[in-house]
Amino acid sequence: MVFSTRDLGRSPGSMEILNEQVPAPADVGNALIGIRGGSELDLDLRLEAVHEGILVSGTATAQIAGECGRCLDSIEYDYEADIQELFYYEESEEFEDDDDVDQYWVIGDLIDIDPVLRSAVVTALPFQPVCREDCLGLCNECGINLNEDPEHHHEILDPRWAALAQLSDSVAEDAATNKTSDKREEK
Repeated sequence: MVFSTRDLGRSPGSMEILNEQVPAPADVGNALIGIRGGSELDLDLRLEAVHEGILVSGTATAQIAGECGRCLDSIEYDYEADIQELFYYEESEEFEDDDDVDQYWVIGDLIDIDPVLRSAVVTALPFQPVCREDCLGLCNECGINLNEDPEHHHEILDPRWAALAQLSDSVAEDAATNKTSDKREEK
């Protein structure tokens, strides 16, 4: 997403409004959620020439798509990312010397807002997206969606107690057999 700033010149105070719909770049997001590559991206930006470079401010609206981290149902919603970034002129000496701060440059008369957009969107995405706050997720035994059957459960016996459970079952069977034979003897 490269845009020309030629019409602004290098006159501080000159401004240009940019309202465009462009295809969204691919791979903006994480493994579960992000911008769907190629989907429509609405840019409403103001490009303003300042002494150090070009100040870009405004919003980018994109459709976010992914899946719930608990139940794997699909999630879709529109997200409006706020953008405000200064693109420094190549010969500018006003930039920060901090390596941890991202710095963007006007190359010739062009600015690339792709990294700014990625930064604004990716940092706002949830690490573990959910379709709703009270999502119950999937059964860890059989994979059924617990939102559709909240009463679903399995009788899970700790394998360390399995021998005791078998012993208990055999004692119960013996007791039932003894009661039946006692009743027959009484008759």
